[in-house]
Amino acid sequence: MTVSAPHNVLSRHEIIREFSRSKSGLVGVAILLALIGVTIYSAVAIPLESFRQWNSPDFWIDLPRAAAPSWVNIGFGPKIPEHTVLYMKDATITSFEEGPLRAVIHSYNVNFNYDFYPSDFMFLYSARYGNTQPVLQVDIIRPDGKEFLIYFASLPSSQEKVNEFSARVFSTDRSIVENLREKESVFSYDQDPSRPQVMIFSDAQESKVLKGKYVIRMTFYLFDPQDSVQNSGIRLGGKVYGLAGTDELRRDLAVGILWGAPTALFIGFTVAIAAVLIGLIYGVFAGYKGKRTDEGLMRVSDVFYSLPALPILIILSVTVGRSIFLITGFLVIFGWVGMAKVSRSLALQLKNMQYVEAAKLMGQSDTNIIFKHIIPQLLPLTFASIAIAVPGAILGEAALSFLGLGDPSIPTWGQILHDANSAGAAARGLWWWIVPPGMMIAITGLAFALIGNALDSILNPRLKKI
Repeated sequence: MTVSAPHNVLSRHEIIREFSRSKSGLVGVAILLALIGVTIYSAVAIPLESFRQWNSPDFWIDLPRAAAPSWVNIGFGPKIPEHTVLYMKDATITSFEEGPLRAVIHSYNVNFNYDFYPSDFMFLYSARYGNTQPVLQVDIIRPDGKEFLIYFASLPSSQEKVNEFSARVFSTDRSIVENLREKESVFSYDQDPSRPQVMIFSDAQESKVLKGKYVIRMTFYLFDPQDSVQNSGIRLGGKVYGLAGTDELRRDLAVGILWGAPTALFIGFTVAIAAVLIGLIYGVFAGYKGKRTDEGLMRVSDVFYSLPALPILIILSVTVGRSIFLITGFLVIFGWVGMAKVSRSLALQLKNMQYVEAAKLMGQSDTNIIFKHIIPQLLPLTFASIAIAVPGAILGEAALSFLGLGDPSIPTWGQILHDANSAGAAARGLWWWIVPPGMMIAITGLAFALIGNALDSILNPRLKKI
């Protein structure tokens, strides 16, 4: 003989049908699906190295400092120069040989159609050679057809059989300034050779930006068949970059915000599921056993409930550690109490139901009754509680990170806000460093709040009739 549970609990299909009628719940699901899409995109499309090297300044050296998002150029106002990063794969590579001399030419096309001069420029290269000394020559062809040499130098000599040399040449390099000083007649009379980026990109007749297509040609003269060019690139400094701009450490904020989505969902789901399940089992066990067991367990939960969570979390982060896994565990410790009290009160009602009494008469153990007959009746409420608990977990991690007590090795929305606050982003008007991560925290919390409230409104009235 088997004991069946009452049939006054909504079935899965009834819950789905009721939920589909909730507009707020559907909005929450749509936002959640978008966040899952961002998570998948981050894992698939963004190099994992950007996640690991988030706090490595060398990894972001090619990007501008505190640059606004590139979409600020949309409109009819003046166009701010966009930071341009060109790699070897963007170059047109040609070569020719003349006796023992071999020339490898990397040509980069730059369409410059902005109303202000670039802040600077830089070209980088890497070559492998032996006892011979390759020579690098950089020429620029402007939109007005004028062509001139801006850099010519041999690479350092090497005593090694095979030497790989890498370097970056900045616009402030003395050789570039001297070469441009010799070409002053090409430019307008008021241009200063100490500002090469202005001279190169200025109109020869008027004191304004010369717009159009520029060709930057890097020619490597190699004197040995074994010599080769390993890498090259162009960096043209600008004040706008990417979809979300950059921070004071040159990091691409779009990368940090995208990586923040899987981190937030991991923390939210892990903490919510673990805390709700612990609270569910704890509360049901206390309510079902009753008497001294119930009294003792509830006093323990009251102790946790009365503790100031945030100050203790701060102390634990400082003394124990700031790993993301430790923070997740700390949040679970203080997140189970609310569910324990709710599940206890429901267990006090369910343990007096006829099907539970019948199970006792049949000799089933307390553990079997709790996990087979009581907890299954509370699972719908459990799902709603998990959805409602997720925003609290995400906000808890964000609060610790904002205080500088989060895991500093990974990009999270709270960590980005902490860095912005430390750098005085609000006072400096760097709104793109503050608004996007704050909005992502708010939108993620809103999604789960809408889903949780929709489920709660569907399930609670039914549970109260048990």
